[in-house]
Amino acid sequence: MLNTIRCSAALFRCLPVLSGGTTPIVTTSRQLSNQEALNPIQLTPLQRFLLTVGSGIGVFSDPRRADLLSVFGELSGPVALRYMRQKMLEDPVGSRILREKPRIRTHTVDLNYLRQLPDNSFGKAYVTFMDHYHYSPDDRHIVRYVDDHELAYVMQRYREIHDLVHTLLEQPTDMLGEVVVKWVEGMQNRLPMCLTGGFFGSLRLAPKQTKDYLKNHLDYALRVGLHGDFLMNVYFEEHWTKDMAELRSSLNIPPPPERLYKSRSRIHNLTA
Repeated sequence: MLNTIRCSAALFRCLPVLSGGTTPIVTTSRQLSNQEALNPIQLTPLQRFLLTVGSGIGVFSDPRRADLLSVFGELSGPVALRYMRQKMLEDPVGSRILREKPRIRTHTVDLNYLRQLPDNSFGKAYVTFMDHYHYSPDDRHIVRYVDDHELAYVMQRYREIHDLVHTLLEQPTDMLGEVVVKWVEGMQNRLPMCLTGGFFGSLRLAPKQTKDYLKNHLDYALRVGLHGDFLMNVYFEEHWTKDMAELRSSLNIPPPPERLYKSRSRIHNLTA
């Protein structure tokens, strides 16, 4: 087992070398241009296995390693990604998203425009969230280990709407907020990294957070995850000006519960 971990770590250090000979897969869109490319790194089955094991051990040892979290999320999620794509293909808006392949990056979203929107709008809430935590849409890692072009985009879309989901559910990026979002994403998307993140993250909650979680937020996450609209089928970019309460209502998402305590700190905003 120790040798496996060492081999995985060595492989992870060699990733820049592995990526040197790949041909970029360029995501196109009828609306956007100059998008960042999805550059798949071709791995042998052995390399894929070692990297999955190594990144999995690494992320559970240090959840702050967003790079390892991204790698493990990609390598452990092919079945879930196919499920997500099928759900999108069965929905007219989801199908359009797959065709147009919009991206959430600083060169595709006018953040200054969003700052001028009314305070009750979804777009204003999103940019306020990003400004408050000093986040950028470009912080999201580009997918590297999903060979299928369309599945790679599904994974990229999931990552790039993560902060939009935080905004929609009014969840901060402390541990409790991340656990709520992870449960919603896990139940809707079936990504292993989200389901394990929701479970193990809940075990790391502080006593006051645990009380709040069990009394209000776990039930809320279950209601949204099981009964809310499939969020991968939401063309968020077309709802910037919409009232937050109206948008949630249209997606069968109830208002978020009030917190029983004030969050004093935040953790890294992580997604698979």
